[in-house]
Amino acid sequence: MTEERMRLDVFLWRARFFKARTSATEAIEARGARIERDGQVRRIDKPATPVEAGDILAFHAPSGAKLVRILSLPARRGPPAEAALCYEALVAR
Repeated sequence: MTEERMRLDVFLWRARFFKARTSATEAIEARGARIERDGQVRRIDKPATPVEAGDILAFHAPSGAKLVRILSLPARRGPPAEAALCYEALVAR
């Protein structure tokens, strides 16, 4: 059975944007993120905010600013090739 929602920090860690979940948590608390769902954009500063497939995320990763669409929620922190199937990188609008 797959999850319909997942904590933002867990998604960012499992999708391999951060090496540690605590790093994802600290980045969200310090710099925030934006989630676009159903045409509504929300600014987020809580790592426990749930995300779901179809959401568009804007956040700061160690490698720079990212804008991604969630395609599926990863069941585990797998290899990079597996993690890359969970999101689609978007061009900044």
